[in-house]
Amino acid sequence: MKILVINSGSSSIKSTLFSITGKSPIPLAKGLIDGIGLKSCKFNSKTCHIKHHEQGVKLILENLLKTKKIASFNEIAAVGHRVVHGAEKYTKSTIINNKILQEITKLSSLAPLHNPANLASIHACQKLLPKTKQIAVFDTAFHQTMPEKAYLYAIPEIFYKKYQIRRYGFHGTSHKYVTNEALKILKKSSPSLKSPKIISCHLGNGSSITASISGKCIDTSMGFTPMEGLPMGTRSGSIDPGIILHLANKLKITPQKIDEILNHKSGLLALSQVSSDMRDIHQACQKNNKKALVAIEILAYQIAKTCGAFAAALQGIDALVFTGGIGEHAFYVRDKVLAYLKFLHLKNVFVIPTNEEKQIAMETMEFL
Repeated sequence: MKILVINSGSSSIKSTLFSITGKSPIPLAKGLIDGIGLKSCKFNSKTCHIKHHEQGVKLILENLLKTKKIASFNEIAAVGHRVVHGAEKYTKSTIINNKILQEITKLSSLAPLHNPANLASIHACQKLLPKTKQIAVFDTAFHQTMPEKAYLYAIPEIFYKKYQIRRYGFHGTSHKYVTNEALKILKKSSPSLKSPKIISCHLGNGSSITASISGKCIDTSMGFTPMEGLPMGTRSGSIDPGIILHLANKLKITPQKIDEILNHKSGLLALSQVSSDMRDIHQACQKNNKKALVAIEILAYQIAKTCGAFAAALQGIDALVFTGGIGEHAFYVRDKVLAYLKFLHLKNVFVIPTNEEKQIAMETMEFL
């Protein structure tokens, strides 16, 4: 039995084919289409001409046949789709039907870059694999255990009730995976530990931190959008909302222009004036580039400050987890964060590579 995992972005599709022979899915083949709709579009590093997501899904499936990873489409028992936004509606994965598709479409206003792309790949799979189960795995689902005190903003209630404005959190599939992995380690090393308190740091081009107790999220750093929280590759992270009003009045610019500045021209790119890529910033640091040094210092400080706040929310911490490109590889960031957190006397600090595709496959398995 095989499961196909599809993770669609606005101009990309990541795929992984898994074999299900026991309790854990085993990866058989990976695929990446990047640059859908562009002349520079590539499939597994080879130039291709893909105009839309349906073409992309078709290419991925045909390649699985061509490389003999499957003998026919009938071997695929289910497709697990990453869906970025499920709002409050979905607290766990679900089988996709027409009602679910309508809801995901409605929620596209909350994730205009991602949900439409997720939908496009779902529709493509339904067309190409009409007898195959389609499962939606929501990125926001893991955070739906947050209490009201963590997810409500201090704004008039009508904005929450009518427009669904609240903290949702993102990277949920990643946080769930590494948190569960940390729980397995703690169960072996500290079997007497009850209700483990874990802070997971997903640090990459997009970054977020989540606090959990016994694998249940109680707070997270990203909010209504993925812009809240830490400074990221090109996102500002949390700033004084008054800055937006000031920019709009002073520069007479549109909301779209402000969105472009805060989402695409800020963060580590703006701080370092070198790059949004931490590897480039670190290279600049080794040449004593002052702005690059400051960028890393600000990032480490904000990570540590958020971890400190979440340690207070948890009333203690049993394990701190680093994951994501920066979390796994940028030891120089981790070192600075841990130096700030010395006062917590941490006994368990883990670097756990995330595996969102495997998590999606495991959740999809539950429906078979």
